[in-house]
Amino acid sequence: MSTINQLKLDMITWRHHIHAHPETAFEETNTTKFIIEKLKSFGINELYTEFAPTGVVGIIKGNKDGRWIALRADIDALDIIEENKIAYCSTIPGKMHACGHDGHTATLLGTAKYLSEHRDFAGTVVVIFQPAEENEGGARVMVENGLFERFPIEAVYGIHNQPNMKLNHFYVTHGPMMASYDVFEIKITGVGAHAAAPHLSKDTILTATQIVNGLQSIVSRNVDPLSSLVVSVTQIHSGDTWNVIPQQAVIRGTVRTFDAQVQDMAENRIKQIATGIASTFEAKAEVDYQRRYPATINHAKQAEIAIKAAQNVVGETNVIIDPTPSMGAEDFAFMLKKIPGAYVWLGAGQGANLHNPAYNFNDEVLTTGVEYFIEIVKQELGK
Repeated sequence: MSTINQLKLDMITWRHHIHAHPETAFEETNTTKFIIEKLKSFGINELYTEFAPTGVVGIIKGNKDGRWIALRADIDALDIIEENKIAYCSTIPGKMHACGHDGHTATLLGTAKYLSEHRDFAGTVVVIFQPAEENEGGARVMVENGLFERFPIEAVYGIHNQPNMKLNHFYVTHGPMMASYDVFEIKITGVGAHAAAPHLSKDTILTATQIVNGLQSIVSRNVDPLSSLVVSVTQIHSGDTWNVIPQQAVIRGTVRTFDAQVQDMAENRIKQIATGIASTFEAKAEVDYQRRYPATINHAKQAEIAIKAAQNVVGETNVIIDPTPSMGAEDFAFMLKKIPGAYVWLGAGQGANLHNPAYNFNDEVLTTGVEYFIEIVKQELGK
C-alpha cells in the first residue's frame, strides 16, 4: 500500500506529463484517456464518461456502506503560449496549463490511488475529473447531464492552488469565495459619414464613449457601497479607416458580483444606459447579456468540515478563515448550487500568477492537496 509521501514522485510524473500535453475546453481527449488508464491501473473500474464530451467520473467504494461524497478536479488548459524553459514545457503550440489544472488532476489521481488502497471508510467517494472550467462551464454541462441525479452524492469538495499566497496554507470562507461571471455585448448602429462632414452622421464613436462613461455610474451610483460589483469594459471595436465616421460600433465587457440581486440590477442598468444614451445621440443600441458562471458560495456546514480537515493537515495557524473573496469566477459554482459543498484555496508560495505564460504549478503542494482530500473523506465518511 502506498503512503501519501510515496505517491509524490508518481504525482509529479503525472503532473509533468499532463503539463506537456495541454488540451483546452472539451478537447481534453488524451487527458481523459490518461486519467482513465491511471484509474484502471489503481483497480478503479467503475468509470463514467457520459456527463460531458470529455472528462471522467470514477466510483470508489469503502469497505462499509454509507453516504456518498464527491471530490472534483478541473483538467483543462488555456490558449496561452508558454514561456517557461522546463523539461516538460508544453508540446502543443499556443496551449499551456497556466492555471494549475495539471496539478489539480495529479492531486485527485493521487487521492484516488490512495483511497483505492485504503478503503477503510464507510460510504462511497466519487472522483470527478471535470473538463472545460475555463470559460465554457464544464461543471454546468455535467450538472445538466444528470451527474447528481445519477449518483446520490450529498456533498462535493474542490480545491484550487493559489500562487502568491502562503505556501501550504489553506484559505476557506463560510460563504462567497468567488464572484459570478457575466459578459455583455453592446452593438451600436448609427449613420456613417465622411469625417469632414460629421453633421451628416449619427456618430457611433461618440455614442460608444458616452455609453462606456455611463456604465461606470452603475458601481458608483447604483450599488450599496458595502456591496461588491465590478463592471469592466474590455473591448471597443469600430471603424477601419482614418476619414470615415463608422456606422457601427461594438462594446464588450464583464460583470462580477457575489449577490444575485446586484447581478439583476447590473444587467438592467446596462441595458437602460446603453439604449438610453444611444437614443439621445439618435443611434440604436442592442444589448446581449449572458450569465456565464454564478457566484461560488460555500455552504456553512461543509465549510466547517473543510476548515477542520485543513487544520488537521497543516495546523490551525495555517488555515485562514473567511479571507477576502476573489472577484474572479469558477464553474465549481454550478455544483455548489446543486448540492452542498465547499471550495478552498491552497497557497502555492511565490511565483507567476495564474493565467500568466510564466506560471508553473508548485509540485510542493501536491501531497498537501491529497492529505486534505483524505481528511475530507475521514470527516465525512469516517467509521
